[in-house]
Amino acid sequence: MKIGNFNLQKDGTYIIAELSANHNGSLQNALDTIKAAKEIGANAIKLQTYTADTLTLNCNKDDFIIKGGTLWDGKKLYDLYKEAYTPWEWHKELFAYSKEIGIDIFSTPFDKSAVDFLEQFSPSAYKIASFEITDYELVRFAASKGRPIIISTGIATIDEIQAVVEICKNEGNNDIILLHCTSAYPAPLEDANLLTIPNLAQTFGVISGFSDHTLGFIAPVVAVTLGAKVIEKHLILDKSIGGADADFSLDKEEFSEMVQAIRSTEKLLGKVDYSMTPKKQKSRQFSRSLYVAKDIKKGEIFTETNIRSVRPGYGAHPKHLKDILGKAADKDYEFGERFKKESF
Repeated sequence: MKIGNFNLQKDGTYIIAELSANHNGSLQNALDTIKAAKEIGANAIKLQTYTADTLTLNCNKDDFIIKGGTLWDGKKLYDLYKEAYTPWEWHKELFAYSKEIGIDIFSTPFDKSAVDFLEQFSPSAYKIASFEITDYELVRFAASKGRPIIISTGIATIDEIQAVVEICKNEGNNDIILLHCTSAYPAPLEDANLLTIPNLAQTFGVISGFSDHTLGFIAPVVAVTLGAKVIEKHLILDKSIGGADADFSLDKEEFSEMVQAIRSTEKLLGKVDYSMTPKKQKSRQFSRSLYVAKDIKKGEIFTETNIRSVRPGYGAHPKHLKDILGKAADKDYEFGERFKKESF
């Protein structure tokens, strides 16, 4: 599967820098964040496309007041989304700039009108937020556009995950990526349950990844070791900018360190390989092999005293020692001589 020109089977981990509300109301901040994402090696920048009115109601009733131990407790949903949204009139410039500098760009639409709006920009993919996974019609409509669809599973039951996978497939869209995530901001490490990542891939027959809301970046690195092919993390230019998502975002330096750590992890993981490479072959000089440990006269019996398994590895394989012991020497042997297989 490809997102843009990135092949998820061949090109490593696809790293998404989430802009979200980290522009803090400034178009220039948004542009500078896209530039930073490109400079530090992210593969994509991701926006969120909504307005307060497409997400919720401008209502003062208790149901619409945020509670439950979040960063935004006491705030009205409408006010939070009005503060955090990315103006739709910015999108044309943000998409154009991203394509100009060579970084993938796409967005999370929060209703059908956002999907329709985004189509004009030919986004590399669509992302369904974890809180929207239960909006089956939104999933269906986004999947119908035929672009790779990335779905966060944070608040979903296993039946709901199965349902959205089937919805996408029924629309003829098999380019499905499920992101494990913990929908808490920030998310405690003990709630991460990263072993879910390989299970998502195995259970649903899709590519799996990780949308991270923990502090720091140890979780994304561990996720890659468990098979995550996509990593999503919030990027902010500088936490002093502030904003709704600043507390659980990585600044430019931290995000760069995460990218480097992921790329190093990919090198460490490599592939399953039992072949005898030139490097391995060269290193075998330091392995053990059979050597003459003291002078031996012809006819003398080979013993554990005069034939030993020692370093270096130029002599016969130590596995042959048991076949040699007790036999008579066919010639004179000198201390320190390689004991070759042909000698027995």
